[in-house]
Amino acid sequence: MRASQFLISTLKEAPADAEVASHKLMMRSGMIKKLGAGIYTYMPMGLRVIRKVEAIVREEMNRAGAVECTMPVIQPAELWQETGRFDKMGPELLRIKDRHERDFVVQPTSEEVVTDIARQELRSYKQLPKNLYQVQTKFRDERRPRFGLMRGREFIMKDAYSFDRDQAGAKKSYEIMAQAYRRIFDRFGLRYRAVAADSGAIGGDLSEEFQVIAATGEDAIVYCPQSEYAANMEKAEALAPAGPRPEAKQALQKVPTPGKATCEEVAELLKVPLATTVKSIVLATDKLDHQGMVAGTQVWLLLLRGDHDMNEIKVGKVPGLDAGFRFATVPEILEHFGAKPGYLGPIGLKKPVQIVADREVAAMADWICGANEEDFHIAGVNWGRDLPEPALVADIRNVVEGDLSPDGKGRLVIERGIEVGHIFYLGTKYSKAMEATFLDEDGKPKVFEMGCYGIGITRLPAAAIEQNHDERGIIWPDAIAPFTVVVCPIGMDRSAEVKAAAQKLHDELAAAGVDVMLDDRGERPGAMFADWELIGVPHRVVISDRGLKEGQLEYQHRRDSAATKVPAGEIAAFVKGRLAA
Repeated sequence: MRASQFLISTLKEAPADAEVASHKLMMRSGMIKKLGAGIYTYMPMGLRVIRKVEAIVREEMNRAGAVECTMPVIQPAELWQETGRFDKMGPELLRIKDRHERDFVVQPTSEEVVTDIARQELRSYKQLPKNLYQVQTKFRDERRPRFGLMRGREFIMKDAYSFDRDQAGAKKSYEIMAQAYRRIFDRFGLRYRAVAADSGAIGGDLSEEFQVIAATGEDAIVYCPQSEYAANMEKAEALAPAGPRPEAKQALQKVPTPGKATCEEVAELLKVPLATTVKSIVLATDKLDHQGMVAGTQVWLLLLRGDHDMNEIKVGKVPGLDAGFRFATVPEILEHFGAKPGYLGPIGLKKPVQIVADREVAAMADWICGANEEDFHIAGVNWGRDLPEPALVADIRNVVEGDLSPDGKGRLVIERGIEVGHIFYLGTKYSKAMEATFLDEDGKPKVFEMGCYGIGITRLPAAAIEQNHDERGIIWPDAIAPFTVVVCPIGMDRSAEVKAAAQKLHDELAAAGVDVMLDDRGERPGAMFADWELIGVPHRVVISDRGLKEGQLEYQHRRDSAATKVPAGEIAAFVKGRLAA
Protein backbone atom coordinates (compact mmCIF):
# COMPACT_ATOMS: atom_id res chain seq x y z
CA MET A 1 0.00 0.00 0.00
CA ARG A 2 1.17 3.51 -0.81
CA ALA A 3 0.24 6.43 1.41
CA SER A 4 -0.73 8.61 -1.58
CA GLN A 5 -3.47 6.09 -2.43
CA PHE A 6 -4.69 5.76 1.17
CA LEU A 7 -6.72 8.14 3.33
CA ILE A 8 -4.55 9.47 6.16
CA SER A 9 -6.22 12.18 8.26
CA THR A 10 -4.30 12.88 11.46
CA LEU A 11 -5.09 15.71 13.87
CA LYS A 12 -2.77 17.70 16.13
CA GLU A 13 -5.40 18.02 18.88
CA ALA A 14 -8.09 15.68 20.12
CA PRO A 15 -11.74 16.82 20.23
CA ALA A 16 -12.81 18.40 23.51
CA ASP A 17 -15.23 15.58 24.34
CA ALA A 18 -12.52 12.88 24.16
CA GLU A 19 -11.74 11.82 27.75
CA VAL A 20 -9.57 8.70 27.74
CA ALA A 21 -6.37 7.95 25.80
CA SER A 22 -7.96 5.53 23.33
CA HIS A 23 -10.71 7.98 22.37
CA LYS A 24 -8.23 10.85 21.93
CA LEU A 25 -5.73 8.80 19.94
CA MET A 26 -8.27 7.05 17.71
CA MET A 27 -9.70 10.45 16.76
CA ARG A 28 -6.29 12.09 16.29
CA SER A 29 -4.89 9.21 14.24
CA GLY A 30 -7.90 9.16 11.92
CA MET A 31 -9.08 5.70 13.02
CA ILE A 32 -12.66 6.83 13.70
CA LYS A 33 -14.84 9.86 13.01
CA LYS A 34 -17.80 10.82 15.17
CA LEU A 35 -21.20 10.89 13.47
CA GLY A 36 -23.41 11.21 16.56
CA ALA A 37 -23.39 10.46 20.29
CA GLY A 38 -21.82 7.01 20.62
CA ILE A 39 -21.92 6.46 16.84
CA TYR A 40 -18.70 6.45 14.80
CA THR A 41 -17.56 5.89 11.23
CA TYR A 42 -14.72 3.40 11.08
CA MET A 43 -12.24 5.19 8.84
CA PRO A 44 -9.90 3.16 6.58
CA MET A 45 -7.06 3.09 9.12
CA GLY A 46 -9.32 1.99 11.95
CA LEU A 47 -11.20 -0.51 9.79
CA ARG A 48 -7.93 -2.30 9.02
CA VAL A 49 -7.45 -2.88 12.75
CA ILE A 50 -11.02 -4.11 13.15
CA ARG A 51 -10.68 -6.49 10.20
CA LYS A 52 -7.51 -7.98 11.73
CA VAL A 53 -9.31 -8.51 15.04
CA GLU A 54 -12.18 -10.19 13.18
CA ALA A 55 -9.80 -12.44 11.22
CA ILE A 56 -8.12 -13.77 14.37
CA VAL A 57 -11.49 -14.34 16.03
CA ARG A 58 -12.86 -16.16 12.98
CA GLU A 59 -9.80 -18.38 12.64
CA GLU A 60 -10.00 -19.53 16.24
CA MET A 61 -13.78 -19.91 16.29
CA ASN A 62 -13.62 -22.04 13.14
CA ARG A 63 -10.76 -24.03 14.63
CA ALA A 64 -12.95 -24.71 17.70
CA GLY A 65 -15.69 -26.12 15.49
CA ALA A 66 -18.08 -23.18 15.53
CA VAL A 67 -20.05 -22.39 12.36
CA GLU A 68 -20.50 -18.82 11.15
CA CYS A 69 -23.82 -17.30 10.17
CA THR A 70 -25.23 -13.77 10.17
CA MET A 71 -28.45 -12.81 11.94
CA PRO A 72 -30.41 -9.64 11.20
CA VAL A 73 -29.68 -6.37 12.97
CA ILE A 74 -33.41 -5.53 12.94
CA GLN A 75 -35.42 -8.31 14.59
CA PRO A 76 -39.19 -8.88 15.00
CA ALA A 77 -40.47 -8.13 18.49
CA GLU A 78 -42.44 -11.40 18.58
CA LEU A 79 -39.33 -13.44 19.38
CA TRP A 80 -38.30 -11.05 22.16
CA GLN A 81 -41.84 -11.19 23.54
CA GLU A 82 -41.58 -14.98 23.80
CA THR A 83 -38.74 -14.65 26.31
CA GLY A 84 -40.19 -11.55 27.97
CA ARG A 85 -37.14 -9.46 27.19
CA PHE A 86 -39.08 -7.04 25.00
CA ASP A 87 -40.78 -5.72 28.14
CA LYS A 88 -38.11 -6.53 30.74
CA MET A 89 -35.18 -4.81 29.08
CA GLY A 90 -34.90 -1.12 29.77
CA PRO A 91 -34.47 1.79 27.39
CA GLU A 92 -31.09 0.36 26.29
CA LEU A 93 -33.17 -1.85 23.93
CA LEU A 94 -34.02 0.31 20.92
CA ARG A 95 -37.58 -0.47 19.86
CA ILE A 96 -38.95 0.69 16.50
CA LYS A 97 -42.09 0.27 14.38
CA ASP A 98 -42.31 -0.30 10.65
CA ARG A 99 -44.85 1.32 8.29
CA HIS A 100 -47.42 -1.32 9.31
CA GLU A 101 -47.02 -0.43 13.02
CA ARG A 102 -45.36 -3.76 13.73
CA ASP A 103 -42.80 -3.79 16.55
CA PHE A 104 -39.13 -4.49 15.95
CA VAL A 105 -35.92 -4.16 17.94
CA VAL A 106 -32.40 -3.19 16.95
CA GLN A 107 -30.46 -6.13 18.34
CA PRO A 108 -28.02 -5.72 21.23
CA THR A 109 -27.61 -9.53 21.17
CA SER A 110 -29.27 -12.47 19.40
CA GLU A 111 -30.28 -15.22 21.84
CA GLU A 112 -33.89 -15.21 20.63
CA VAL A 113 -33.07 -15.40 16.93
CA VAL A 114 -30.49 -18.15 17.29
CA THR A 115 -32.83 -20.17 19.54
CA ASP A 116 -35.51 -19.84 16.88
CA ILE A 117 -33.02 -21.21 14.33
CA ALA A 118 -32.21 -24.14 16.61
CA ARG A 119 -35.84 -25.12 17.23
CA GLN A 120 -36.44 -25.22 13.48
CA GLU A 121 -33.21 -26.80 12.28
CA LEU A 122 -31.86 -28.99 15.10
CA ARG A 123 -34.51 -31.67 15.47
CA SER A 124 -32.46 -34.65 16.71
CA TYR A 125 -29.77 -35.32 19.32
CA LYS A 126 -27.71 -36.66 16.39
CA GLN A 127 -27.26 -33.06 15.17
CA LEU A 128 -25.75 -31.96 18.48
CA PRO A 129 -23.58 -30.33 19.67
CA LYS A 130 -23.71 -27.21 17.52
CA ASN A 131 -22.16 -23.78 17.96
CA LEU A 132 -23.35 -20.93 15.73
CA TYR A 133 -21.55 -17.59 15.72
CA GLN A 134 -21.70 -14.26 13.94
CA VAL A 135 -19.66 -11.07 13.67
CA GLN A 136 -22.37 -8.48 13.49
CA THR A 137 -23.31 -4.87 14.25
CA LYS A 138 -25.16 -4.34 17.54
CA PHE A 139 -26.90 -1.35 19.08
CA ARG A 140 -27.40 -0.51 22.73
CA ASP A 141 -29.03 2.82 23.49
CA GLU A 142 -26.66 3.87 26.28
CA ARG A 143 -27.93 6.71 28.42
CA ARG A 144 -24.49 8.30 28.43
CA PRO A 145 -22.21 6.98 25.68
CA ARG A 146 -18.61 7.88 26.44
CA PHE A 147 -14.98 6.97 25.89
CA GLY A 148 -15.31 6.54 22.11
CA LEU A 149 -15.51 2.88 21.09
CA MET A 150 -15.21 1.81 24.73
CA ARG A 151 -18.85 2.56 25.42
CA GLY A 152 -20.52 3.42 22.15
CA ARG A 153 -24.12 2.85 21.17
CA GLU A 154 -23.37 1.10 17.88
CA PHE A 155 -20.64 -1.53 17.98
CA ILE A 156 -19.48 -4.77 16.38
CA MET A 157 -19.52 -7.94 18.44
CA LYS A 158 -18.76 -11.58 17.89
CA ASP A 159 -21.49 -13.56 19.60
CA ALA A 160 -21.65 -17.35 19.61
CA TYR A 161 -24.28 -19.74 20.96
CA SER A 162 -23.80 -23.43 21.72
CA PHE A 163 -26.55 -26.06 21.78
CA ASP A 164 -26.17 -29.36 23.64
CA ARG A 165 -28.37 -32.25 24.71
CA ASP A 166 -27.41 -32.18 28.42
CA GLN A 167 -25.43 -30.30 31.04
CA ALA A 168 -22.33 -32.45 30.59
CA GLY A 169 -22.27 -31.60 26.89
CA ALA A 170 -22.88 -27.91 27.61
CA LYS A 171 -19.96 -27.88 30.04
CA LYS A 172 -17.73 -29.47 27.42
CA SER A 173 -18.79 -26.85 24.85
CA TYR A 174 -18.06 -24.15 27.42
CA GLU A 175 -14.55 -25.50 28.00
CA ILE A 176 -13.87 -25.63 24.26
CA MET A 177 -14.83 -21.94 24.04
CA ALA A 178 -12.78 -21.08 27.13
CA GLN A 179 -9.67 -22.51 25.46
CA ALA A 180 -10.50 -20.84 22.13
CA TYR A 181 -10.81 -17.48 23.89
CA ARG A 182 -7.42 -17.91 25.49
CA ARG A 183 -5.88 -18.61 22.09
CA ILE A 184 -7.63 -15.54 20.66
CA PHE A 185 -6.42 -13.16 23.34
CA ASP A 186 -2.93 -14.67 23.34
CA ARG A 187 -2.70 -13.89 19.63
CA PHE A 188 -3.71 -10.27 20.15
CA GLY A 189 -0.50 -9.75 22.13
CA LEU A 190 -2.26 -7.97 25.01
CA ARG A 191 -1.86 -8.41 28.76
CA TYR A 192 -5.17 -9.86 29.90
CA ARG A 193 -6.73 -12.00 32.59
CA ALA A 194 -9.57 -14.50 32.43
CA VAL A 195 -11.51 -13.94 35.63
CA ALA A 196 -14.34 -15.84 37.26
CA ALA A 197 -17.50 -13.77 36.92
CA ASP A 198 -20.97 -13.76 38.41
CA SER A 199 -23.65 -15.13 36.09
CA GLY A 200 -26.31 -12.80 37.43
CA ALA A 201 -29.91 -13.79 36.86
CA ILE A 202 -28.81 -16.55 34.48
CA GLY A 203 -27.42 -18.60 37.36
CA GLY A 204 -24.79 -21.32 37.37
CA ASP A 205 -21.10 -21.22 38.16
CA LEU A 206 -19.74 -21.24 34.61
CA SER A 207 -18.92 -17.67 33.70
CA GLU A 208 -15.66 -15.95 32.82
CA GLU A 209 -14.79 -12.43 31.74
CA PHE A 210 -11.72 -11.66 29.66
CA GLN A 211 -10.25 -8.39 30.88
CA VAL A 212 -7.49 -6.37 29.23
CA ILE A 213 -5.43 -4.86 32.04
CA ALA A 214 -5.43 -1.04 31.84
CA ALA A 215 -5.31 1.73 34.44
CA THR A 216 -8.37 3.38 32.87
CA GLY A 217 -10.49 0.22 33.03
CA GLU A 218 -13.94 0.49 34.60
CA ASP A 219 -13.81 -2.97 36.20
CA ALA A 220 -11.82 -4.05 39.25
CA ILE A 221 -9.91 -7.30 38.66
CA VAL A 222 -8.91 -9.35 41.68
CA TYR A 223 -6.13 -11.92 41.40
CA CYS A 224 -3.42 -13.73 43.30
CA PRO A 225 0.11 -13.28 41.85
CA GLN A 226 1.19 -16.57 43.42
CA SER A 227 -1.56 -18.69 41.83
CA GLU A 228 -4.08 -18.91 38.99
CA TYR A 229 -6.90 -17.42 41.05
CA ALA A 230 -8.64 -14.47 39.35
CA ALA A 231 -12.14 -13.05 39.65
CA ASN A 232 -14.01 -9.83 39.12
CA MET A 233 -15.01 -7.77 42.14
CA GLU A 234 -18.57 -9.11 42.07
CA LYS A 235 -17.38 -12.71 42.30
CA ALA A 236 -14.20 -12.52 44.41
CA GLU A 237 -14.67 -14.26 47.75
CA ALA A 238 -13.63 -12.64 51.03
CA LEU A 239 -12.55 -15.40 53.40
CA ALA A 240 -13.57 -15.48 57.04
CA PRO A 241 -10.75 -14.42 59.40
CA ALA A 242 -8.54 -17.29 60.50
CA GLY A 243 -8.57 -18.32 64.14
CA PRO A 244 -11.09 -17.82 66.94
CA ARG A 245 -12.76 -14.53 67.76
CA PRO A 246 -10.72 -12.45 70.28
CA GLU A 247 -11.91 -12.28 73.87
CA ALA A 248 -13.92 -9.24 74.99
CA LYS A 249 -11.72 -6.72 76.81
CA GLN A 250 -13.86 -3.58 76.91
CA ALA A 251 -17.04 -2.75 78.77
CA LEU A 252 -20.08 -1.68 76.81
CA GLN A 253 -20.13 2.12 76.74
CA LYS A 254 -22.41 4.72 75.17
CA VAL A 255 -20.28 7.57 73.81
CA PRO A 256 -21.32 10.99 72.50
CA THR A 257 -20.52 11.56 68.81
CA PRO A 258 -22.23 14.88 68.01
CA GLY A 259 -22.66 15.38 64.28
CA LYS A 260 -20.48 12.35 63.45
CA ALA A 261 -22.64 10.19 61.17
CA THR A 262 -20.00 8.16 59.30
CA CYS A 263 -17.60 5.48 60.48
CA GLU A 264 -14.67 7.62 59.32
CA GLU A 265 -15.83 10.58 61.41
CA VAL A 266 -16.48 8.44 64.48
CA ALA A 267 -13.08 6.73 64.25
CA GLU A 268 -11.36 10.11 63.93
CA LEU A 269 -13.27 11.55 66.90
CA LEU A 270 -12.61 8.58 69.16
CA LYS A 271 -9.04 8.18 67.87
CA VAL A 272 -9.48 4.49 67.03
CA PRO A 273 -8.73 2.51 63.85
CA LEU A 274 -11.53 2.58 61.27
CA ALA A 275 -11.42 -1.23 61.28
CA THR A 276 -12.85 -1.26 64.83
CA THR A 277 -16.09 0.37 63.66
CA VAL A 278 -19.10 -1.37 62.14
CA LYS A 279 -21.42 0.24 59.59
CA SER A 280 -25.14 -0.48 59.40
CA ILE A 281 -26.92 -0.86 56.05
CA VAL A 282 -30.69 -1.24 56.17
CA LEU A 283 -32.52 -3.15 53.43
CA ALA A 284 -36.11 -4.26 52.96
CA THR A 285 -37.88 -7.09 51.19
CA ASP A 286 -41.55 -6.91 50.24
CA LYS A 287 -43.97 -9.81 50.25
CA LEU A 288 -46.57 -9.46 47.49
CA ASP A 289 -50.10 -10.83 47.47
CA HIS A 290 -51.71 -12.60 44.52
CA GLN A 291 -52.63 -9.22 43.02
CA GLY A 292 -49.05 -7.99 43.16
CA MET A 293 -49.69 -5.60 46.05
CA VAL A 294 -47.33 -5.33 49.03
CA ALA A 295 -48.77 -7.53 51.80
CA GLY A 296 -45.85 -7.26 54.21
CA THR A 297 -42.30 -5.96 54.58
CA GLN A 298 -39.23 -7.46 56.26
CA VAL A 299 -36.49 -5.05 57.33
CA TRP A 300 -32.89 -6.29 57.28
CA LEU A 301 -29.79 -4.93 59.03
CA LEU A 302 -26.47 -5.68 57.30
CA LEU A 303 -23.34 -5.19 59.40
CA LEU A 304 -20.00 -4.54 57.70
CA ARG A 305 -16.64 -3.38 59.03
CA GLY A 306 -16.30 0.38 58.73
CA ASP A 307 -13.55 0.21 56.13
CA HIS A 308 -15.38 -2.31 53.91
CA ASP A 309 -18.00 -1.82 51.16
CA MET A 310 -21.14 -3.85 50.53
CA ASN A 311 -21.19 -6.13 47.49
CA GLU A 312 -24.75 -6.07 46.12
CA ILE A 313 -24.25 -9.21 44.04
CA LYS A 314 -23.22 -11.21 47.11
CA VAL A 315 -26.04 -9.71 49.18
CA GLY A 316 -28.46 -10.85 46.48
CA LYS A 317 -27.46 -14.46 47.19
CA VAL A 318 -28.21 -14.36 50.94
CA PRO A 319 -31.26 -16.53 51.74
CA GLY A 320 -34.24 -14.22 52.06
CA LEU A 321 -32.61 -11.51 49.99
CA ASP A 322 -32.14 -13.66 46.89
CA ALA A 323 -35.63 -12.86 45.54
CA GLY A 324 -34.83 -9.16 45.38
CA PHE A 325 -34.34 -6.36 47.89
CA ARG A 326 -34.35 -2.60 48.14
CA PHE A 327 -32.86 -0.02 50.46
CA ALA A 328 -35.22 0.75 53.35
CA THR A 329 -37.00 4.09 53.40
CA VAL A 330 -36.35 6.68 56.11
CA PRO A 331 -39.81 6.08 57.69
CA GLU A 332 -39.09 2.32 57.81
CA ILE A 333 -35.72 3.01 59.45
CA LEU A 334 -37.23 5.34 62.04
CA GLU A 335 -39.97 2.79 62.79
CA HIS A 336 -37.50 -0.03 63.49
CA PHE A 337 -34.48 1.82 64.88
CA GLY A 338 -35.89 5.03 66.33
CA ALA A 339 -33.04 7.04 64.80
CA LYS A 340 -32.04 8.40 61.45
CA PRO A 341 -29.27 6.86 59.29
CA GLY A 342 -25.76 7.51 60.58
CA TYR A 343 -26.47 6.39 64.14
CA LEU A 344 -27.87 2.90 63.61
CA GLY A 345 -26.86 -0.39 65.20
CA PRO A 346 -28.16 -3.77 66.37
CA ILE A 347 -28.59 -2.85 70.07
CA GLY A 348 -31.75 -1.19 71.40
CA LEU A 349 -34.01 -1.75 68.40
CA LYS A 350 -37.61 -0.49 68.53
CA LYS A 351 -38.85 -3.37 66.35
CA PRO A 352 -37.13 -6.66 65.40
CA VAL A 353 -35.10 -6.83 62.19
CA GLN A 354 -33.28 -9.65 60.42
CA ILE A 355 -29.53 -9.25 61.03
CA VAL A 356 -26.87 -10.38 58.55
CA ALA A 357 -23.26 -10.04 59.71
CA ASP A 358 -20.40 -10.07 57.28
CA ARG A 359 -17.86 -12.80 58.02
CA GLU A 360 -15.38 -10.21 59.22
CA VAL A 361 -17.85 -8.58 61.62
CA ALA A 362 -18.90 -11.96 63.03
CA ALA A 363 -15.28 -12.50 64.11
CA MET A 364 -14.81 -9.04 65.71
CA ALA A 365 -14.67 -8.12 69.38
CA ASP A 366 -14.97 -4.75 71.12
CA TRP A 367 -16.46 -2.99 68.10
CA ILE A 368 -18.22 0.33 67.72
CA CYS A 369 -21.65 0.89 66.17
CA GLY A 370 -24.53 3.36 66.24
CA ALA A 371 -26.59 3.62 69.44
CA ASN A 372 -29.90 4.14 67.65
CA GLU A 373 -29.90 7.62 69.09
CA GLU A 374 -28.81 10.72 67.23
CA ASP A 375 -25.30 11.93 68.16
CA PHE A 376 -24.42 8.73 70.05
CA HIS A 377 -22.55 5.49 69.34
CA ILE A 378 -21.83 2.41 71.42
CA ALA A 379 -18.26 1.18 71.99
CA GLY A 380 -17.07 -2.18 73.30
CA VAL A 381 -19.81 -4.22 71.60
CA ASN A 382 -19.34 -8.00 71.72
CA TRP A 383 -21.32 -10.90 70.29
CA GLY A 384 -22.81 -13.28 72.84
CA ARG A 385 -22.41 -10.82 75.71
CA ASP A 386 -24.18 -7.68 74.48
CA LEU A 387 -26.35 -9.15 71.73
CA PRO A 388 -27.11 -12.64 70.43
CA GLU A 389 -24.76 -14.38 68.02
CA PRO A 390 -25.76 -13.42 64.47
CA ALA A 391 -28.33 -15.75 62.97
CA LEU A 392 -26.97 -15.16 59.48
CA VAL A 393 -23.26 -14.82 58.64
CA ALA A 394 -22.27 -14.37 54.99
CA ASP A 395 -19.64 -12.93 52.70
CA ILE A 396 -21.33 -9.66 51.73
CA ARG A 397 -18.38 -7.32 51.16
CA ASN A 398 -15.98 -6.38 48.39
CA VAL A 399 -12.52 -7.82 48.84
CA VAL A 400 -9.65 -5.38 49.41
CA GLU A 401 -6.02 -5.56 48.37
CA GLY A 402 -4.05 -7.73 50.77
CA ASP A 403 -6.93 -10.11 51.61
CA LEU A 404 -6.02 -13.79 51.62
CA SER A 405 -6.61 -15.54 48.30
CA PRO A 406 -9.52 -18.03 48.48
CA ASP A 407 -7.19 -20.76 47.22
CA GLY A 408 -4.85 -20.16 50.17
CA LYS A 409 -1.79 -19.48 47.99
CA GLY A 410 -1.09 -15.83 48.67
CA ARG A 411 -2.69 -12.43 49.02
CA LEU A 412 -4.97 -10.66 46.60
CA VAL A 413 -3.99 -7.80 44.29
CA ILE A 414 -6.48 -5.51 42.55
CA GLU A 415 -5.98 -4.01 39.08
CA ARG A 416 -8.26 -2.22 36.66
CA GLY A 417 -9.49 -4.00 33.56
CA ILE A 418 -11.56 -3.48 30.42
CA GLU A 419 -13.97 -6.31 29.65
CA VAL A 420 -13.51 -7.41 26.04
CA GLY A 421 -14.98 -10.91 26.21
CA HIS A 422 -17.46 -12.89 28.28
CA ILE A 423 -18.44 -16.55 28.19
CA PHE A 424 -21.17 -18.18 30.24
CA TYR A 425 -23.46 -21.14 30.52
CA LEU A 426 -27.07 -20.19 29.75
CA GLY A 427 -28.71 -23.49 30.61
CA THR A 428 -32.32 -23.68 29.44
CA LYS A 429 -33.33 -20.05 30.06
CA TYR A 430 -34.10 -19.34 26.40
CA SER A 431 -34.89 -22.82 25.14
CA LYS A 432 -37.60 -23.29 27.79
CA ALA A 433 -39.12 -19.87 27.19
CA MET A 434 -39.25 -20.49 23.44
CA GLU A 435 -40.09 -24.20 23.67
CA ALA A 436 -37.00 -25.07 21.65
CA THR A 437 -36.72 -28.85 21.76
CA PHE A 438 -35.09 -31.77 20.00
CA LEU A 439 -35.83 -35.49 20.05
CA ASP A 440 -33.44 -37.25 22.41
CA GLU A 441 -32.20 -40.82 22.08
CA ASP A 442 -35.31 -42.14 23.86
CA GLY A 443 -37.56 -40.43 21.31
CA LYS A 444 -38.83 -37.84 23.79
CA PRO A 445 -38.56 -34.07 23.32
CA LYS A 446 -35.98 -32.27 25.43
CA VAL A 447 -35.00 -28.61 25.66
CA PHE A 448 -31.52 -27.52 24.57
CA GLU A 449 -28.77 -26.71 27.05
CA MET A 450 -27.17 -23.47 25.81
CA GLY A 451 -24.05 -21.40 26.22
CA CYS A 452 -23.31 -17.83 25.12
CA TYR A 453 -19.91 -16.37 24.17
CA GLY A 454 -19.17 -12.76 23.23
CA ILE A 455 -16.17 -10.65 22.15
CA GLY A 456 -16.32 -6.87 21.71
CA ILE A 457 -14.68 -6.53 18.29
CA THR A 458 -14.71 -2.72 18.20
CA ARG A 459 -14.05 -2.31 21.92
CA LEU A 460 -10.90 -4.41 21.67
CA PRO A 461 -8.80 -1.90 19.66
CA ALA A 462 -9.69 0.79 22.19
CA ALA A 463 -8.64 -1.52 25.04
CA ALA A 464 -5.38 -2.29 23.21
CA ILE A 465 -4.61 1.43 22.95
CA GLU A 466 -5.33 2.00 26.65
CA GLN A 467 -2.66 -0.60 27.37
CA ASN A 468 -0.22 0.42 24.62
CA HIS A 469 0.44 4.12 24.11
CA ASP A 470 2.85 6.89 25.03
CA GLU A 471 3.03 10.67 24.68
CA ARG A 472 3.62 10.33 20.91
CA GLY A 473 0.66 8.10 20.13
CA ILE A 474 -0.46 4.49 19.77
CA ILE A 475 1.84 1.44 19.97
CA TRP A 476 0.02 -1.42 18.24
CA PRO A 477 0.85 -5.08 18.82
CA ASP A 478 1.94 -6.57 15.48
CA ALA A 479 -1.13 -8.82 15.18
CA ILE A 480 -3.68 -6.01 15.00
CA ALA A 481 -1.69 -3.02 13.73
CA PRO A 482 -3.26 -1.28 10.70
CA PHE A 483 0.11 -1.76 8.97
CA THR A 484 2.95 -3.81 10.40
CA VAL A 485 5.80 -1.95 8.70
CA VAL A 486 6.07 1.57 7.31
CA VAL A 487 8.82 2.53 4.87
CA CYS A 488 9.70 6.22 5.25
CA PRO A 489 11.84 7.55 2.38
CA ILE A 490 13.37 10.98 2.93
CA GLY A 491 13.43 13.15 -0.20
CA MET A 492 11.87 10.46 -2.38
CA ASP A 493 10.66 13.12 -4.82
CA ARG A 494 14.20 14.47 -5.23
CA SER A 495 16.26 11.27 -5.30
CA ALA A 496 15.82 8.48 -7.81
CA GLU A 497 18.03 6.21 -5.63
CA VAL A 498 15.86 6.72 -2.53
CA LYS A 499 12.69 6.16 -4.57
CA ALA A 500 14.03 2.96 -6.12
CA ALA A 501 15.28 1.58 -2.78
CA ALA A 502 11.98 2.37 -1.08
CA GLN A 503 9.89 0.75 -3.79
CA LYS A 504 12.15 -2.31 -3.85
CA LEU A 505 11.89 -2.83 -0.07
CA HIS A 506 8.14 -2.25 -0.14
CA ASP A 507 7.61 -4.75 -2.95
CA GLU A 508 9.90 -7.37 -1.35
CA LEU A 509 8.13 -7.18 1.99
CA ALA A 510 4.68 -7.20 0.36
CA ALA A 511 5.64 -10.27 -1.70
CA ALA A 512 6.60 -11.98 1.58
CA GLY A 513 3.12 -11.34 2.95
CA VAL A 514 4.09 -8.41 5.17
CA ASP A 515 1.45 -5.71 5.65
CA VAL A 516 3.63 -2.78 4.58
CA MET A 517 2.95 0.88 3.89
CA LEU A 518 5.20 3.08 1.71
CA ASP A 519 4.88 6.74 2.61
CA ASP A 520 5.29 8.38 -0.81
CA ARG A 521 3.54 11.64 0.10
CA GLY A 522 6.76 13.69 0.07
CA GLU A 523 6.23 14.94 3.66
CA ARG A 524 9.08 16.47 5.68
CA PRO A 525 10.78 13.86 7.93
CA GLY A 526 9.45 15.36 11.18
CA ALA A 527 5.84 15.45 10.01
CA MET A 528 6.10 11.99 8.42
CA PHE A 529 7.58 10.38 11.55
CA ALA A 530 5.05 12.12 13.80
CA ASP A 531 2.15 10.74 11.73
CA TRP A 532 3.34 7.14 11.95
CA GLU A 533 4.20 7.39 15.63
CA LEU A 534 0.70 8.73 16.27
CA ILE A 535 -0.89 5.98 14.14
CA GLY A 536 1.27 3.45 15.96
CA VAL A 537 2.76 1.28 13.18
CA PRO A 538 5.17 -0.94 15.15
CA HIS A 539 8.09 -1.24 12.67
CA ARG A 540 9.65 1.64 10.70
CA VAL A 541 12.43 1.73 8.11
CA VAL A 542 13.93 5.08 7.10
CA ILE A 543 15.68 5.40 3.74
CA SER A 544 17.77 8.48 2.94
CA ASP A 545 20.41 9.56 0.41
CA ARG A 546 23.05 9.74 3.12
CA GLY A 547 22.17 6.28 4.40
CA LEU A 548 22.32 4.76 0.93
CA LYS A 549 25.74 6.31 0.32
CA GLU A 550 26.93 4.76 3.59
CA GLY A 551 25.21 1.47 2.72
CA GLN A 552 23.06 1.75 5.86
CA LEU A 553 19.32 2.06 6.45
CA GLU A 554 17.62 2.82 9.79
CA TYR A 555 15.22 0.45 11.50
CA GLN A 556 13.27 1.42 14.62
CA HIS A 557 10.55 -0.35 16.55
CA ARG A 558 7.84 1.92 17.91
CA ARG A 559 9.02 1.17 21.47
CA ASP A 560 12.73 1.71 20.72
CA SER A 561 14.34 4.91 21.98
CA ALA A 562 16.79 5.02 19.04
CA ALA A 563 17.16 3.66 15.51
CA THR A 564 19.34 0.68 14.57
CA LYS A 565 21.55 0.91 11.49
CA VAL A 566 21.20 -2.09 9.19
CA PRO A 567 23.18 -2.81 5.99
CA ALA A 568 20.99 -1.89 3.02
CA GLY A 569 21.30 -5.33 1.45
CA GLU A 570 20.15 -7.03 4.66
CA ILE A 571 17.21 -4.80 5.60
CA ALA A 572 14.42 -7.02 4.23
CA ALA A 573 15.76 -10.10 5.99
CA PHE A 574 16.32 -8.07 9.17
CA VAL A 575 12.73 -6.79 9.22
CA LYS A 576 11.30 -10.23 8.51
CA GLY A 577 13.41 -11.57 11.36
CA ARG A 578 12.03 -8.96 13.74
CA LEU A 579 8.49 -9.80 12.67
CA ALA A 580 9.09 -13.51 13.22
CA ALA A 581 10.47 -12.81 16.70
